[in-house]
Amino acid sequence: MISPRIAVVGAGLGGLTLARVLQVHGLPVTVFEREPSPDARSQGGTLDIYAGGGQTALDRAGLLDRFHALARPEGQEQRILDEAGTMLRHWEPADGDASRPEIDRGQLRGLLIDSLAEDTIRWGRPVDEVTGEGRVLFRDGPSEEFDLIVGADGAWSRVRPSLSKDVPAYTGVTFVETGFDEARHPELARLVGNGSMSAYGENRALVAQRNSNGHIRVYAAFRGPQDLPASEVPAMFDGWAENLRDLLRHADDEFVTRPLYTLPVHHTWEHTPGITLLGDAAHLMPPLGVGANLAMMEGAELADALAAAADPDEAVRAYESVMLPRSAHLARLTTDGLAALFSPEGAKGALRFYDQVKGPQ
Repeated sequence: MISPRIAVVGAGLGGLTLARVLQVHGLPVTVFEREPSPDARSQGGTLDIYAGGGQTALDRAGLLDRFHALARPEGQEQRILDEAGTMLRHWEPADGDASRPEIDRGQLRGLLIDSLAEDTIRWGRPVDEVTGEGRVLFRDGPSEEFDLIVGADGAWSRVRPSLSKDVPAYTGVTFVETGFDEARHPELARLVGNGSMSAYGENRALVAQRNSNGHIRVYAAFRGPQDLPASEVPAMFDGWAENLRDLLRHADDEFVTRPLYTLPVHHTWEHTPGITLLGDAAHLMPPLGVGANLAMMEGAELADALAAAADPDEAVRAYESVMLPRSAHLARLTTDGLAALFSPEGAKGALRFYDQVKGPQ
């Protein structure tokens, strides 16, 4: 049997997992990535990769042991505060608990990249669009044809328009990112602990997450206009506890504004032979600990389906029949979660969300 020609657009976690598991099955694959190299930009903060989610995908990829060698189980610690700095919830992992360890996104991406056969990823190959005839059109250079094109190219996917007219919409919540090094601000690092700390007030929050190498990322998040100048954000936290405000006042990094966008909760499309989507390209949702795990699971599931089926279209149909309803369910949960975390109720609304997903302390 001739192996199908498979193209993955996007070298994010979902697309890389798909490529890795395909290669585990002995199937050829080509990944097209618009960025010129793996280190072209920062890959963002830390992720909790949970058992039954991303860890299952990594197991299918044969990378679970290497993941645990890099992951930080102590990073599962989580602290919830109010704007006065009062500790409301404090979850700490038990000894030996590795159910949701943290890992830097860049470290996880690097693990997946290093696991692929040489020349699997074509760096600096931005895709403009794909057609229903299995053709990938590039910004520069000739087009190429494939039996299956998988859009794993994130929120502003160039593959999605071939299947859906929906585009991401602003949620009303913006995150402004900064950070600091523990060595320069040990007292702030103690406030954060080994994992993450989140403090909630009316329609706003301060979130700090410990990354590797003693760096801590900080997010000032608020419900409001997405074009608010970052310089105006610290004043939004006037009246909060002084040590919480210090997370912004003593930041070492520049402020970077990151508005949150989502696709419709029940985003779907009519099945089209030769094209499908995974991850944020398929179901962009609020970043509440689901997206990376879901994208990796989808990559592994699609690869397994392609390896097992004689017809690639049969495999894609089976994959979409599971992926679409599951992602709609999780999109509803995370959308409702975002509404609870950024509400006029402040910490009370946030606690309802956390007690629902983690259980009351």
